[in-house]
Amino acid sequence: MGKSSTTRRSPACPTSRPSSRKTISSANCGSTKVCFSQPSGCDPASSSSCYFMSATSLSGAALGYEMTGPSSGYIAFGFSDDQTMGNDDIYICGVGSNGQLSVQHAFSTGHTTPQTIALGNISDIVTSVQNGVISCSFTSMNTISTQRTTGINQMYYILYAYGPSSNGVIQTHKNTFASSAKMAVSNPQILQNADDEFPPIMQAHGSLMLIAWMTTSSLGMMVARYLKGMAKGKKLCGKDIWFVVHVTVMILTVVETSIAFILAFSHVQGWAEGAHSVMGCLVMILTLIQPTLALLRCGPQHPRRFLFNWSHAFIAVAAKGLGVAAIFTGLQMIDSTANQWLMKVMGGFVAWDALFYALLELLVRWKKNRDPSAIRDSTKVHVNPLLVAIYFLGNVCFLVALLTGIGAS
Repeated sequence: MGKSSTTRRSPACPTSRPSSRKTISSANCGSTKVCFSQPSGCDPASSSSCYFMSATSLSGAALGYEMTGPSSGYIAFGFSDDQTMGNDDIYICGVGSNGQLSVQHAFSTGHTTPQTIALGNISDIVTSVQNGVISCSFTSMNTISTQRTTGINQMYYILYAYGPSSNGVIQTHKNTFASSAKMAVSNPQILQNADDEFPPIMQAHGSLMLIAWMTTSSLGMMVARYLKGMAKGKKLCGKDIWFVVHVTVMILTVVETSIAFILAFSHVQGWAEGAHSVMGCLVMILTLIQPTLALLRCGPQHPRRFLFNWSHAFIAVAAKGLGVAAIFTGLQMIDSTANQWLMKVMGGFVAWDALFYALLELLVRWKKNRDPSAIRDSTKVHVNPLLVAIYFLGNVCFLVALLTGIGAS
């Protein structure tokens, strides 16, 4: 059994006295109280991994607060004018220097340890620690006050944090959660976690990456590899038609990827950690290297032309592979469906892509074996454009399905 302690305190009776442990639950959330939890919708009465707080408007200006969650040191919630730490009215439920739980009132002035202030008009404090889960409930007559807003009927974001403590002093939080919208404690509702929402700017980022690495890049690679022999001898702007199509769609790929990268960078406002961000940066680098190499390439008859051909092809395949891997990790971050539907659709696309590339490569090898001169002249070999059209149509179907999923996330 874990350590358990329960105390009750009020201004009229500052000495703690034993009390039965109060059960905190999600009952009446949205009907009589404001609730905020991580994971969203969890019930602390049945889940020991649920981080939860609630606020209930009582008689007069009194407010009833509850908070609970697993932590080795403290849990805390605060009222804020924005979704980041700074100028927040905070209540902390933490282990003191005597090893007992207590409620503290604090105010944050930036991204530093909040400064403890007078507890104020607080009563009916009930605290407990049970199997590593900290819980506190209390009644407050204090008004809510941030730097810009004051009053219990005003609109605030809810911030939640937890972390370790040392000799009763809270340390840097291990994690934080913020509500996706503002609320007034007098208006019962269930708040959503901001991390559970996929903002429009990131929806645009994901959509552009899907379009770039599922359609335009695939089409450009297909044309360069398998359709050089189509419309042979016909020119457009003084260049072979296949080359004009290839350059056009690959320029679109560069533009799409660049815009997607800028959108993500501006949303995060810096470098983000994780495999998805690393792969995204590598894709962006390789995407910019490709047109740079193309502009510096030597002529078709140059003895070292093969170096460009091989490096151009290798970088294209590497960028495509990393792009698909980045999409997988990105979808994993937003796919909240029970059966991981988006991930399965992306897996279907990869299988479709691999199937057609294998089929088209076999056709190219077969044609080269039939005509040895085609080994030296790639324009003599092309596959049936109907196969490429079917491949591209399948890509579009997978793309539409994923875009629909992103739009609904």
